[in-house]
Amino acid sequence: MTILIKNGTVVSATGSYQADVLIDGETIAAVVAPGDTSLGADLAASAEQVFDAQGKYVIPGGVDVHTHMELPFGGTFASDTFETGTRAAAWGGTTTIIDFAVQKYGERVQDSLAAWHAKADGECAIDYGFHQIIGGVDDDSLKAMDELVDEGRRPPTARSCWPR
Repeated sequence: MTILIKNGTVVSATGSYQADVLIDGETIAAVVAPGDTSLGADLAASAEQVFDAQGKYVIPGGVDVHTHMELPFGGTFASDTFETGTRAAAWGGTTTIIDFAVQKYGERVQDSLAAWHAKADGECAIDYGFHQIIGGVDDDSLKAMDELVDEGRRPPTARSCWPR
């Protein structure tokens, strides 16, 4: 699906400027001056959806690299679930979180990561990934670290699609 966000004020790391943003699928395909036809077409006429952002800011999504969804701590748990925490994040402009997956002492690293995936699966309003906390360092957990590094090298998969 192609989406055009036109006439907005794009905010970037270097400043803000008037621009149209063309999105193709999940990729920003072009950022051009409003009404620009240098791509060989009238973008507004060729996009499947067009949003007029006149008088509005168009900002990139934020990435929160340090979250604690349902994190056990001191005999209790963080109050945010993956549903409530990612919903709140989305309202604030955050489009990705990286949460802490906790391995308890005596637990296999792979099992703890699978448990965190199960907590998040189908509950998140945005994309997510994990940091792995190692609760017990032994030969098995050190070997598992190599597997986690390899998993991190694979292309990402969409994890945010809410089934509801």
